Amino acid sequence: MRVVGLTLGAAASGALVVLSATHRAPLGLTEVLGFVTGAWCVWLLVEENIWNWPIGIANNAFYVIVFWRARLFADMSLQIVYIGLSIIGWYLWLHGGSGHGRLTVRRTGFREGVVIAVAIVVMTVAGTAFLRTVRDSAPFLDALTTSMSLAAQYMLTRKLIENWHLWITVDVIYVGLYASRALPLTAVLYAIFLTMCIAGLREWRRSEARSGGGTMDGAAETVPNGVEAS
Repeated sequence: MRVVGLTLGAAASGALVVLSATHRAPLGLTEVLGFVTGAWCVWLLVEENIWNWPIGIANNAFYVIVFWRARLFADMSLQIVYIGLSIIGWYLWLHGGSGHGRLTVRRTGFREGVVIAVAIVVMTVAGTAFLRTVRDSAPFLDALTTSMSLAAQYMLTRKLIENWHLWITVDVIYVGLYASRALPLTAVLYAIFLTMCIAGLREWRRSEARSGGGTMDGAAETVPNGVEAS
């Protein structure tokens, strides 16, 4: 069943790129490439596959261009930050675990959770004020989703399972935001992300149960769970 899904996904991705490149569909090629790489990146994250990081970096690069054109400046800047965090996450997933082995799925400790929550609030307030000065098209929502996304991406680099809760919330907001900014394909992409994030939460819970992962507040590191690098 998984092979069939991969085959259909590859075929659909190729078809979208060809239709856009040949101008047979009213879709910009940059947005289509962002759509395709984004969908594959999240699927690979659900699978805990290390290849999510390089594909995610490509996705971020495409969306720097998309969001610049849509005047969503915080989201554009966020993609640049994502590239840096993705490089860190790529390294940590491979070498951040016990004995410099692969990282395993764990839960966020209470203290770190409080710090993350406070950081989201502070960044949202400051970001909203700044974005209003540059005439961003949706200053509060842009700042809120940017703050939550940064927190979720940080948690993702550490394989903290609660990252999925933040991504689910962010994706719900993004679907409406991008639909209202004439980015229909991106809105559809984030609707797909939403369903994949729900699946990711379920799969990571199973992975945590298999590896016996603890919290970040002093719990012992667990033995790597054997996620393949390819």
